[in-house]
Amino acid sequence: MPGVEAMNPRKKRCTVKGNAVDPAKAPHHAPTTEKLADGQNADHYVLCPEDRAKGYVEPFRINYIHEACGAVTAMPRACAETYAVQPEYYGSTFCCHCHDYFPVGEGGQFIWNDGSRQKVGTRRAA
Repeated sequence: MPGVEAMNPRKKRCTVKGNAVDPAKAPHHAPTTEKLADGQNADHYVLCPEDRAKGYVEPFRINYIHEACGAVTAMPRACAETYAVQPEYYGSTFCCHCHDYFPVGEGGQFIWNDGSRQKVGTRRAA
């Protein structure tokens, strides 16, 4: 998931595939330049398991809707846990219909597929 502005470049990074990545050698946007047939990165950064185990600040959700096209996309569990622990971790996410990455956050193009209309990459109002 490109656009990982909220990630600390000096902090340990892990990937969906379970690899630990040396922060000094880690590419900024994704742990690999390899792409899947649909255009998605073949691997993604996530919070490491010990960080995800510290607890959620947002609900655990797997599916989101791209407001531009209406398609629902499901993400890997480790990405969903990362969003639940640190919603601002990613700067963009993938749309399985458009075959590309688009922004998340307040000005982003995605909402959670749970009826809340909450933007992906944001925190619920207190």
